[in-house]
Amino acid sequence: MKKTSFATLMAVCLLPASAIAKDHSKSDHASDHISDQVIAEQRQMLASNTVGKGFGPQSPRDLASIAGTNQRTFGMAPAASEMSLCNIHFHKNAEHKGGEFATYAGNGDGKGYQTGFVYSGQLTSSELRPTNNATCPDKQGGLVPGDTIELHYVYSSAQTQPGATLGACLSDSTMNPHLRVEAQVFVLVNDKKAGNFAELAKHDMSNGLPQAVNIPTDTGSPIVYAGSTTGPAYNEKASPLQVTWSVRPRVAKVDIATVGEWCKDNVFNEDHAHGVRNLVTNPDLLSEIES
Repeated sequence: MKKTSFATLMAVCLLPASAIAKDHSKSDHASDHISDQVIAEQRQMLASNTVGKGFGPQSPRDLASIAGTNQRTFGMAPAASEMSLCNIHFHKNAEHKGGEFATYAGNGDGKGYQTGFVYSGQLTSSELRPTNNATCPDKQGGLVPGDTIELHYVYSSAQTQPGATLGACLSDSTMNPHLRVEAQVFVLVNDKKAGNFAELAKHDMSNGLPQAVNIPTDTGSPIVYAGSTTGPAYNEKASPLQVTWSVRPRVAKVDIATVGEWCKDNVFNEDHAHGVRNLVTNPDLLSEIES
């Protein structure tokens, strides 16, 4: 019997996560994918509704591109430790492009799904084992091992408590607060030894302020820039809210079973992944990344 080399075994056992994500997307929604022309038209509409009309810089963006010529400036938000955690939610695929999530998932359905960016690393066949039940099910079918998500820890300078939607980040006394988003990209794996999502989303009071206590600290120095809120509702119009972003460039693994459990019960009333806004590429809609 011919011996099988270790290298050959590794080639069989290690699979590109990006390929898995694309195959899953195509098999379920191939007929839903829109053309490059539609994306171009959406970007043109966004620019015409934004440039010269006083809106601030937009998000998401390519983190490797520091250029930006948007002229509206605003003060960067204080550190997260000096603000109130007001919301946690996540998007299916990364909205930002960069670091370990620079592989394009495709144009998607025009409503924010099957698009964005996915983990470019490799996962084992064990990590990609199918789960028995749907995870955070929605009209898109929910999440599967190998999927990428971008998690947003949203902070506000208003005196708020953690709650549902970005409305929880406003208060009667502060309707235009400083906002900060600490962003972390995860890849979902079928592995109980991977990160526990409930722990990653855990929060408590610290110095009188609600805080997320387990934001990863080992996924690279965050890229910090001035931008806006995101989501596919802003594919053709500008977001008016000003946000200081801190986006970590490396991906962390999280056990998909723990994501499913969190979706069933959390203070934020989050039960599924949100869609993705098109990457903003027009320099007139972007701030300059200074560091």
